[in-house]
Amino acid sequence: MSTFDDREKSFEAKFAHDAEMQFRAEARRNKLVALWAAGLLGKSEDEAQAYVSEVIAADFEEAGIEDVVRKVAADLAGKASAEEVRAKMSELLPVAKAQLMTEL
Repeated sequence: MSTFDDREKSFEAKFAHDAEMQFRAEARRNKLVALWAAGLLGKSEDEAQAYVSEVIAADFEEAGIEDVVRKVAADLAGKASAEEVRAKMSELLPVAKAQLMTEL
């Protein structure tokens, strides 16, 4: 194999790794947002875990974060606006990434 082929495979592997890590970080962020919302809703620990599953499932409705924002904002009606949910999601993404890095 040539050096060019080796570099190409290396870049492909890095791209795949980065995409996987971004997906995992976004899923972790959604979990953290769901736990935050569950706390605002006064859910028990078991109810909070079930709510996490609901929020994660909501993320597969469409690309981007708006499906999660709609779900959580609707559930938090009167307790947090869609803008507050978006802000919390932005705040928790670096936290999620840091958590993933400590697990590796």
